[in-house]
Amino acid sequence: MPRRAEPAEKGTLGIARSAADMDIAVRILDPAWRRLWPAATRSARSAARTALDAAADPARLGSGAEMTIVLADDGTVRRLNRQYRGIDKPTNVLSFGSTNGGRGSAAGSPIILGDVVLARETVAAEANVQGKSITDHAVHLVVHGVLHLLGHDHQAVKEADLMETIEIQVLARLGVANPYVTRLPRRGARGRA
Repeated sequence: MPRRAEPAEKGTLGIARSAADMDIAVRILDPAWRRLWPAATRSARSAARTALDAAADPARLGSGAEMTIVLADDGTVRRLNRQYRGIDKPTNVLSFGSTNGGRGSAAGSPIILGDVVLARETVAAEANVQGKSITDHAVHLVVHGVLHLLGHDHQAVKEADLMETIEIQVLARLGVANPYVTRLPRRGARGRA
């Protein structure tokens, strides 16, 4: 299950004014992402904007916000996971909410939501085992990470149900199948289920 690195403000279900105005940077630290997910920059931004449109509190975001999606490797995510969560292994996605609670530092300045970091090798392995495309799985993890930045969590059953419902709705808007439906592994993925 994807995890976030630090708590963010509790999210609310609402419609943002316009996530299209948001500054969403995509940093590709691991060049292998370009081969595995050729449309990564466009797809990641679209996934983040769609999640923000569906789940962000307009009063919190106001007219401008910024966030970064980082496409990294397992080594980078392992270091971050160890440093910030005390877990010495990679995970598929980490979300780092801003340290100022998602508020701008000065009147009129954009709200800094934080960073969503994906680990290429872990994401690719999970997609293969689950019989999904890298694109669909990565898009799901971007949506999942953005929801964490908005304060959603999956530690309690009620919170997990709400978060999964929002994810399923957002992914449907993006043309991605429900990731929580059990799927058979792809042929050739012997010994993995």
